[in-house]
Amino acid sequence: MQDIQEVLGALRSPIRREILRLIWDEDLPAGEIAAAFALTKPTISEHLAVLRRAGLVSMSASGTFRRYRARQEVVRELHLALDGSFKWVPADDIPETRLSEARTVPVVVASVDVETPPEVTFAAFTDPAVYSRWLGVPVSIEDGQFACEMEWGTRVRGRYELVSPPDLIVMVWDFEDDNVPFPGGEHTGYLRVTPGRRGSHVEVHQLVETGRQAEFMEVAWTLVLGRLQAGVVAASNPEARSTPRQRRPKRRASA
Repeated sequence: MQDIQEVLGALRSPIRREILRLIWDEDLPAGEIAAAFALTKPTISEHLAVLRRAGLVSMSASGTFRRYRARQEVVRELHLALDGSFKWVPADDIPETRLSEARTVPVVVASVDVETPPEVTFAAFTDPAVYSRWLGVPVSIEDGQFACEMEWGTRVRGRYELVSPPDLIVMVWDFEDDNVPFPGGEHTGYLRVTPGRRGSHVEVHQLVETGRQAEFMEVAWTLVLGRLQAGVVAASNPEARSTPRQRRPKRRASA
């Protein structure tokens, strides 16, 4: 490919771009090209010479005529070169970047498909009565604050940072329990409800700090989403009766 600056310079002229369009799929003699413009033949000849020097057109002799045709492969190469040149890359010479901090954390992704439509599934996480029925324990939601106590005694509390019907809930939550791997710290999760094949698809992205947290969160969210799938259809019926789960002891890891 010719020098990219020379190619770009040749394409700067709208007349030369129009000439390329004219001879994109067929080769034409210089006289026929000139006849398509309200310009003198010497002017068109100069434009053709610029395009030839940039490698954008080829010329062939046919008797006493010179015929020109666009070199499509050069334009395609230019597109690929520009596409690679202008892709975003991290800048390391911007002073403002030194004024803040950034870190990357892993994410646990848990998902489930349920038979209820998206709007009903979404309400299963925002209506405390419905939430209580499918989770099997009393859930309170008031002014964005939520809380529940699992049947083995672990208390979960948190707040909805964002409730954006019909598909997104951002929550910050923690445990009130000294028998979990990381009590006393806030944990952020993103819950999204989207249409599924027979109802809804629910997916949770839970931010974690360590591998141990990830293992715990996998169990916690698969439990919650499993209960959602098993109970949301019945729980979404306003006349459904809530059957609280029986209290049971928590399992403690061996020393």
